[in-house]
Amino acid sequence: MKNLYAAAYACLMETDLEQKLLSVHQLYVDWQAGALLRENRPDVPVLAILVPGRPAKPELVHPKQVKQRKLTTPEGQKALLHAVAHIEFNAINLALDAAYRFRDLPDAYYGDWLQVASEEAYHFSLLRERLQDFNCAYGDLPAHNGLWEQACKTDHDALVRMALVPRVLEARGLDVTPGMMQRLREVGDESTIAILEIILRDEIGHVRIGSHWFRYCCEQRALEPEATFRKLIREVLQAPLRGPFYTEARLQAGFSANELEQLQAME
Repeated sequence: MKNLYAAAYACLMETDLEQKLLSVHQLYVDWQAGALLRENRPDVPVLAILVPGRPAKPELVHPKQVKQRKLTTPEGQKALLHAVAHIEFNAINLALDAAYRFRDLPDAYYGDWLQVASEEAYHFSLLRERLQDFNCAYGDLPAHNGLWEQACKTDHDALVRMALVPRVLEARGLDVTPGMMQRLREVGDESTIAILEIILRDEIGHVRIGSHWFRYCCEQRALEPEATFRKLIREVLQAPLRGPFYTEARLQAGFSANELEQLQAME
């Protein structure tokens, strides 16, 4: 049997795009089939990963150097698709890293994050196919590395990772996606809207998984989850969450009404 952690690491560090997408899906299939063994060998340390497996392109630049374009133009639609595809590609690596890095959680945790990785790969494939309609490939436009920088900042503690990646970064995606869909509706881009509807549906589930395992980690340490979350926002992010929040989606994703009120009060 293959070692889950070694297999997740190999997939995480894979740089060939086609092979990576195939490997991600196969990893989840193997887990479901019981073909992966959780063997945490003391002679094989868990590695810090400053640069995960990614193709040579896109060029990574400072976020301010990523041009914002109006969605009323094909160039703007292409730029949006490329930006969302880059987020989904990074999300593949983030989910794989969550499965690779943290070794002392129940089996269900690893199944959840391998499922997330597989679904992120599906989202990426949908977006990459749609980009072809604009004569564009993933990597043709520059992108930034903000998501992976957050992975590096949270690689020391599963509780911190579950709080600040799914419940902050991915949850922000829940907030902004309806607005993107509305702007695309105004220009008649129903094909992209259909993809974003799939992504929004699945991302609610991903944030819910993060909420579940964040609360699990809090319970193991006798911490109150909502106060702990706000503390991490203040001390690690050192900035309040930006609103407005898509309340309905966040409630489905494991936030409580009281928690959302508290977060809005922090703004």
